Amino acid sequence: MANNSILEIKNATIVNEGRILNGNVYIDKDTIIKIDTSEAALRSPLSASRSIDATGLILIPGVIDTHVHFREPGLTEKADISSESRAAVAGGVTSFVDMPNTKPQTTSMELLEEKASLAKEKSIANYGFMLGATNSNIDDLLKADIHKYAAIKLFLGSSTGDMLVNNPQALDKLFSESKKLIVAHCEEEDIVQANLRNFKMECAGTERETAALHPQIRTTEACYVSTYKAIERARRFNTRLHIAHISTATELDLLSNLPLEQKHVTAEVTPNHLWFDERDYADLGNLIKCNPAIKRNEDRLALWAALYDGLIDTIATDHAPHTLQSKQQRYFEAPGGIPSIQHSLTMMLEPLFNNSYNDDEQREFRDTWLPLIVRLMCHNPATLFGISQRGFIREGYKADLTLINPDSKNTVTKDSLLYKCGWSPLEGQTFHSRVEMTFVNGHMAYSANDGISEQHYSERLEFTK
Repeated sequence: MANNSILEIKNATIVNEGRILNGNVYIDKDTIIKIDTSEAALRSPLSASRSIDATGLILIPGVIDTHVHFREPGLTEKADISSESRAAVAGGVTSFVDMPNTKPQTTSMELLEEKASLAKEKSIANYGFMLGATNSNIDDLLKADIHKYAAIKLFLGSSTGDMLVNNPQALDKLFSESKKLIVAHCEEEDIVQANLRNFKMECAGTERETAALHPQIRTTEACYVSTYKAIERARRFNTRLHIAHISTATELDLLSNLPLEQKHVTAEVTPNHLWFDERDYADLGNLIKCNPAIKRNEDRLALWAALYDGLIDTIATDHAPHTLQSKQQRYFEAPGGIPSIQHSLTMMLEPLFNNSYNDDEQREFRDTWLPLIVRLMCHNPATLFGISQRGFIREGYKADLTLINPDSKNTVTKDSLLYKCGWSPLEGQTFHSRVEMTFVNGHMAYSANDGISEQHYSERLEFTK
């Protein structure tokens, strides 16, 4: 007799922990109870009450996006937890970590708990949050329970919001005493502000005031100097430091390709910095204005190479919605940020499925690329942030899973977007794969055929370090 609570995902191509195998995964309520890739199991599977035939589909752990701005509370004209978590699961993302630059800013555990209460009520995906550092709250951060939040977010350059930390004594205290991972936005503020003043004097109100100025203001130098200083301070104090949204080739020289478990300094890249370069400002303008700026094609190609070389440890979106009206202002008034969580996974899979390789080349690329993307988007975020029981397809782990159809074209249209802001710089782009189903804690949160489930099975993320 079939067990009424067991779900079987059968005949899947399972990509997990560096291997690609055909097999079945069995889920009881919210937990993976068995993974069977043996020939005998495929001929005689376990008894289950419900079954999904995943023949021809790729099964990976649910993507963990550790860098999002869902804008709630206080900025909900741009986005909110409900809308953006729905976009997340439609993109194969089962867990997210939200940033602290909301209104009010999440700079205390009391405010973080208030945000967690909102997410418990509204989020379709699993949720966690970072605490924001300021020049005056370091003592409170150091007292916070490290198991209840993902990391400390440190703005070493001003971006959207006002959380710049520039007091050397505060920084030394944080780096010397923090037992928690510090995630740093690195742009040297003095360089950015000097460039901004100069270009405003020269270009404001003229035909030269376009988004093409952005990488000339938020320059390679600004990124490198700030990243260098942050890494120097982390090495001096032996601090765990994660550099957010690396955007330049020069910063890569500061990083190591040691195994993740041996690193004190790690780095993240966004799909947007891998996808766009300065040539795209001509067509997309402020739609791709983000901080740090999208830069040269040479930088973009170097970032791609760094994925293979082990210099970059995680891929996260920095999903940052703004209203289209605000983006359509003149360059100097338009905010920086790009909505991207609904398509981050398909963006990263596109090099594999949009190609002209022969069968042997395709197989060789698949065997390298799929495990790499799963490592950078699923395994490493869980390991780096100490996210309990997620990020891997393992027996006893939470059943956060994503099924990918590798043979289904998918064009981004305005009507297909689930973002509250209602726009994407990818509109009109055709991808050659799509997210078929997303499971959050063993329950289908999204399917390409039926859309978003309105049932909430999400949980708050737990952190072990």
